[in-house]
Amino acid sequence: MEKNVLKIGELAARSGLTVRALHHYDSIGLLTPSARADSGYRLYNRADVVRLHQIQALRKFGMSLADIGTFLASDDAQFADIVTQQIAALDQQIKQATTLREQLSRLQQQMPSDDAPALEDWLGALEHMKLYEQYFTPEELRRLPFWQQSARRNATWRAMVAELHSLMARGVSTDSEEASALAQRWMETLERDTATNPAFAHRMTLMLQQEQTEGRRSPVTEEMKQYIGAAFNARKMALYAKYLDEDEMRYLRANSRKHTQEWILLFIKVHQQMEQGVPPEDASSQALAQEWMALFHARAGSSPQTQAKISRAHESEPELLKGTWVNQSTIAYIRQALSACGSV
Repeated sequence: MEKNVLKIGELAARSGLTVRALHHYDSIGLLTPSARADSGYRLYNRADVVRLHQIQALRKFGMSLADIGTFLASDDAQFADIVTQQIAALDQQIKQATTLREQLSRLQQQMPSDDAPALEDWLGALEHMKLYEQYFTPEELRRLPFWQQSARRNATWRAMVAELHSLMARGVSTDSEEASALAQRWMETLERDTATNPAFAHRMTLMLQQEQTEGRRSPVTEEMKQYIGAAFNARKMALYAKYLDEDEMRYLRANSRKHTQEWILLFIKVHQQMEQGVPPEDASSQALAQEWMALFHARAGSSPQTQAKISRAHESEPELLKGTWVNQSTIAYIRQALSACGSV
């Protein structure tokens, strides 16, 4: 037998691999023995052993056998490239593992601690998590308070939902102080838990609608949303009534809840414009400001006197803007844009 060659059993013993593994390497062309004995035994020379060491080293980097074969077959393959690729692969694995851990942690916190959750509860929680991921990117979820688990936040929402159920069951009017106070807290909390981002709030609404359309259990029904909306509007009207006369209030009440979707989409566009740092003097900002004024006129009329009264109300009654995803910075931005286009 040729010197400095190893039979397959000897190579297996020295390398820590099994004979079966070496047979597999041979069958896929990854490590083909350089010679065979007259008896048919595979014989591995020094070059084969060196190649096997390379294969084992690359396997420790997590490379697949197919990738190792491609790498070793390439004349210009650089080991640094392999390291870079494997770091990227490990980063992806870490990201996936982190996401899975967060999901399991969130699922654990959603489950009651005193009783073993029913299968339906587990499936419901999993479906809810998937739904969030349909509407928000991973980066957005990190910014979304609703996605971050908080015992205090969960308790706050459970208490408000229970209070709302009680009001509706007792037939309490949406014009009542009790209902309007809850609606104000509800909307302010919702604004906070959507990171004061109207786009997030809008997507949360769409997500809730999808849950209901698909027949999933939802903590907030359409009737509950309508009740909160009516009570919230009633509270705003009571504040505006301190500044507007009867005719102005009659017009405002008749039109205050019209064009709701247009307002929401406009809030989103203005928020994005401001977040991206687009100056109010920009033509696109001026166009949004003009759209804002068109909706405002449809809501409150075109009287400059009425507009001045509403501006004074906003300055004197901070609560008017709370829970609306609009603040004084938004108002100032719109005014500057209007001034730039000569509308003020």
